[in-house]
Amino acid sequence: MSDQATIDPTSSDADDYVPRQITEDDVDPTLLEQMYVSTMVGVEDGQLVTGTVVKVDHDEVLLDIGYKSEGVIPSRELSIRNDVNPHEVVALGDQIEALVLQKEDKEGRLLLSKKRAQYERAWGKIEEIKEADGMVSGPVIEVVKGGLILDIGLRGFLPASLVELRRVRDLQPYVGKTIEAKIIELDKNRNNVVLSRRAWLEETQKEQREDFLVNLRPGERRRGVVSSVVNFGAFVDLGGMDGLVHVSELSWKHVNHPGDVVAVGDEIEVEVLEVDMDRERISLSLKATQQDPWQEFASAHQVGELVYGRVTKLVPFGAFIQVGDGIEGLVHISEMSAHHVDLPEQVVTPGEELWVKIIDLDLQRRRISLSIKQAAEGGIVAAEYQEHFGEHAYDAEGNYIGGAVDPEATSEGQEAWEEYYKEHGYDAVGVAEDAAPEDTAPEIEGAEGA
Repeated sequence: MSDQATIDPTSSDADDYVPRQITEDDVDPTLLEQMYVSTMVGVEDGQLVTGTVVKVDHDEVLLDIGYKSEGVIPSRELSIRNDVNPHEVVALGDQIEALVLQKEDKEGRLLLSKKRAQYERAWGKIEEIKEADGMVSGPVIEVVKGGLILDIGLRGFLPASLVELRRVRDLQPYVGKTIEAKIIELDKNRNNVVLSRRAWLEETQKEQREDFLVNLRPGERRRGVVSSVVNFGAFVDLGGMDGLVHVSELSWKHVNHPGDVVAVGDEIEVEVLEVDMDRERISLSLKATQQDPWQEFASAHQVGELVYGRVTKLVPFGAFIQVGDGIEGLVHISEMSAHHVDLPEQVVTPGEELWVKIIDLDLQRRRISLSIKQAAEGGIVAAEYQEHFGEHAYDAEGNYIGGAVDPEATSEGQEAWEEYYKEHGYDAVGVAEDAAPEDTAPEIEGAEGA
């Protein structure tokens, strides 16, 4: 038993009992409030604060930053991405940074913004990168008019013309991809960041391009894919750089538009014509990989041979005769008839088909001289015509003996001419369908002045 005395409240000494004081209210109420306030975080508009996510709703997030009330982050202030689901951005318990938008709104709430805090942090970093001429990277989050939006901590705009080394028409496939780019324009006041992936590609690929050009030799042939078709030609991706096939190098025939010969995506073989190291330009030729129709004609024919042709154009000094696909020769007025001729139309008319003799063949100058009067005297008929014309036109040795052409017979040459006129918009007599009466078929390169 303890030696300490115990007072019995029922005894006569009970009136002398005084309860022991447990606490003492010695704090002034005003001071108590100040002490309470001092335990809370102080906030000001524009201040960056850190807190814990305590609630995630469909349109807002509540953040405990140690203030007298929880801060509210509206869904529109959660991310630089538009129309996001708050649950995809934050989760309960996440520690995040936010910027104070307003200490008290009309409802007395503390308004915060996560995306603006992200902006503030990102701007400082991006300004440092721009100063150091560095690169930024981020996923493509949106396709907008004229380009792409990248998430680089803030919304960076990448114009369509600067996405690749050449303009890209379809930007949708880039969404979700992470892209590296250079900062080419920065304006914090306007909240404007303009990026260029092309500038990054040019820098990173410069050495590769130089190596590619050094190893490219004029005269060699390469396979490539048509990447773009323009009015003046077609660009071909050679697997490292694009080269240009000028419209004059697309075909041995006349080309109205490059799109008539090639289309984007076509895989073709081209020959390298020129490599400009200083300007980093490659000139290519498609027609150089094809059989030269003049060379082909010269290989299959010889002077003194008879060929069948169609009159395409009359000129004061004679008439042009098409004797092959894309091949025209000149019958000088002196070779039209054994008698004197004042005007070509006294002997022939456009569209007329007749025999002519080759009297000169200049492959280098791409000129053929023909004769109607010498054809009438006879000669060896070109091989391609012998099986298509009746036997009455030439003897067993192939010598022309005159006479009408078998009306039921067909001619490869005739079919080629008909197709030629059809493709180039000329009627059966070689006059353009939309031309004035005096207009006739155009001169084909190499025929003039023969």
